[in-house]
Amino acid sequence: MTDLAPLPPPAPPSGVGRLPLARWFAMAGTVAALAFALGAAVTIMTVDHLRVIRESVVDVVDPAVLQTLEISTALSTQESSIRAYGRTNEDQYLQDYRKGLQAESESTARLTVLAGRMGNATARADLARLTQASAAWRRDYADVVIAKVPELKTETATAYAPINAQRFTAVRDALAALQDDLGMLHDQGSARIDAGWRTFYIVLAVLALVFVGAALAFTLIIRYIVLRPISQLTQQVRAVAQGEFDRVLQVQRPAELAELSGRVDAMRGRMLREWRRAADAQRLLSDQAAELRRSNAELEQFAYVASHDLQEPLRKVASFTQMLDQRYGDQLDERAKQYVTFAVDGAKRMQLLINDLLNLSRVGRVGGEKAPTDMEKVLETAVGNVAAQIEDTDAVVTHDALPTVYGNRVLLTQLFQNLIGNALKFRSERPPRIHISARQQSDMWEFACTDNGIGIDSKYADRIFLIFQRLHPRDVYPGTGIGLALCRKIVEYHGGKIQLEDPDPDRPGTTFRWSLPANTGEQHG
Repeated sequence: MTDLAPLPPPAPPSGVGRLPLARWFAMAGTVAALAFALGAAVTIMTVDHLRVIRESVVDVVDPAVLQTLEISTALSTQESSIRAYGRTNEDQYLQDYRKGLQAESESTARLTVLAGRMGNATARADLARLTQASAAWRRDYADVVIAKVPELKTETATAYAPINAQRFTAVRDALAALQDDLGMLHDQGSARIDAGWRTFYIVLAVLALVFVGAALAFTLIIRYIVLRPISQLTQQVRAVAQGEFDRVLQVQRPAELAELSGRVDAMRGRMLREWRRAADAQRLLSDQAAELRRSNAELEQFAYVASHDLQEPLRKVASFTQMLDQRYGDQLDERAKQYVTFAVDGAKRMQLLINDLLNLSRVGRVGGEKAPTDMEKVLETAVGNVAAQIEDTDAVVTHDALPTVYGNRVLLTQLFQNLIGNALKFRSERPPRIHISARQQSDMWEFACTDNGIGIDSKYADRIFLIFQRLHPRDVYPGTGIGLALCRKIVEYHGGKIQLEDPDPDRPGTTFRWSLPANTGEQHG
């Protein structure tokens, strides 16, 4: 790619257009911000003032009014109960009197606290007067009636009625005075709240006017300083897009758009040249990709044919070596028989290796059609294929309810069979216990195969999925080292991933987790 020299800066605009757009917005924004800040400060002060007044009325005055009503009810209960007790001498009325006395005491205590929060000396004085009048009524009438009932019986109430009228009138007067004071405080607070709300609404109206003015100013700036030049530049760009590649892009204001149009025009020429170069490169890449696909197809076909053609001579080697042992075994010494055994074993292992390579090369190429597949039936088939090994090792294979996935039945059977076979091969001294589980996560199903075998160190988590990688000698654990590589290729062919779960120190064994698509194969296939 040829380096291009940077273009010289465009000539600065003249007149109003010489001001940058940022300066226009800065001037209008500063005025609007100051007005909004002032209005916000006044609003906050007003709201805080309203909050204080409201708390005084709602949290102090109104609860105090409610407590005076409670005291009034309690005093009325006491007066009627003690009169009834004096007339009837029934203990029920005496109990009602004592309940009223208890209610008055509790309400008076709460009212005392509220009166202290009011900061109103008159209310506190009226409360003290009410308390004294109530105490005088009980001292001169209620307590006397209670004491005289055993002596005067039902005539007690009549004998002390004048004292009751005198003392309870004083109680009512004190209570009325307190209620009048609290009513006045409530009215004053309500008036102050109304005044505060009026102030708040005035401030909101002023802020609304400021907002409208700011919106109008920004609208004018955007219309004449931004939109009109952008419209001109858009028309020029549209002309270029329609094929007028030689059309010059240029606007006069504001300063930023004037410079931008010059830079864009320079990029137009450069992009045109680079696009032509990129088109040539894209054609070259397409040709290389086609060649790569053809080469991969030939390589896969070669691997399949080569592996398939190796089967016949290996079968001959194994067959004739076995015939040699059967017909002439009595003429061979022990070392010769050992050599024959080595040859047969090597031929069989080579056949097994070729079969595994064939399976690996066939994944996604031969019989790779996908369809909704019941994993319960797939697992049943895989378990049936290794039934002899399961019986020989006293293994137990359990599973959760398995779903239906979108995949290839044969390949998924191979996947289960390889994982279960590995669990049976790398078992511990205990009988193998293998469990297959599944859980849905978004549009994928996550499967797990858990066993109680010898386990795998987490440092080999990546190595075990490579072809021909073995962690144990062949004479200890036979195999080709292709099984887990085949499992990974099958899972990846279905659009999922397989991994080894980190071992749990408290639970021996190995857990492999892999994912398969839950939906149709168009999303993953």
